[in-house]
Amino acid sequence: MSSERSRSTPLGLRLAAVVGLLFMHLPLALIVLYAFTTEEKSFQFPPPGYTTKWFSVAWSERPDIWRALYLSLRVAAIATLLALIFGTLAAAALSRARFFGRETISLLFILPIALPGIITGISLRSAFDIMGINFSIWTIVLGHATFCIVVVYNNAIARFRRLHGNLVEASMDLGANGFQTFRHVVLPQIGTALLAGGMLAFALSFDEVIVTTFTAGQQSTLPIWMLSELIRPRQRPVTNVVAVFVILVTLVPILLAYYLTREGEHIGGAAK
Repeated sequence: MSSERSRSTPLGLRLAAVVGLLFMHLPLALIVLYAFTTEEKSFQFPPPGYTTKWFSVAWSERPDIWRALYLSLRVAAIATLLALIFGTLAAAALSRARFFGRETISLLFILPIALPGIITGISLRSAFDIMGINFSIWTIVLGHATFCIVVVYNNAIARFRRLHGNLVEASMDLGANGFQTFRHVVLPQIGTALLAGGMLAFALSFDEVIVTTFTAGQQSTLPIWMLSELIRPRQRPVTNVVAVFVILVTLVPILLAYYLTREGEHIGGAAK
């Protein structure tokens, strides 16, 4: 009895956990609630009525939403692809090699996601201005890739460190070349980590605001579109409808990434 009592969580801690969860998730619930409100110009609590018409308005009457969505999807897809390539290569190189300055290089890989987004955005904008690069989808992609690479790198290097070097050596001894070894031996071992890192990188890129603000120029991704609608609202419930969509698009990959790596794996960059 005493051991069960010692293992039970104190009531105060349970209440604190509930309050913390409500503090984090209640605003999300309100966004979902006001996506169904009948009031267009102002918010009343509780809403005077409920309707689904704003979903049809967002679907068929607002082409600006589709343009922003298409740009966000393109940027997130390209940035994720770059992150998978370069993050995996960097993790493979640093997981086994031992040389002077290795830890410093590892820190430099992680640094972009640790820095405030505004610092990264200002730095990238200054670099683009100095090099005379015009703002386009590619400047947004480069900005997003800076932190997407970190996410993939963190997941991949954790899995590489669990991969026994004898497997690679045995494959090479049996006549496999480097590509065959990677495809048939290494990739199956790190596949779930790469998939999780890629999904998390996609979610982070899709809803990125700060870095995008400094690298987009006149273009508008979906989060930038939402920000402009909050400043100069046309149909406020439509903004909430789009916010619900963004929540779903980002939540699903993050949950999948968590379940793919929950057995002792660290999801790099989750704090971002």
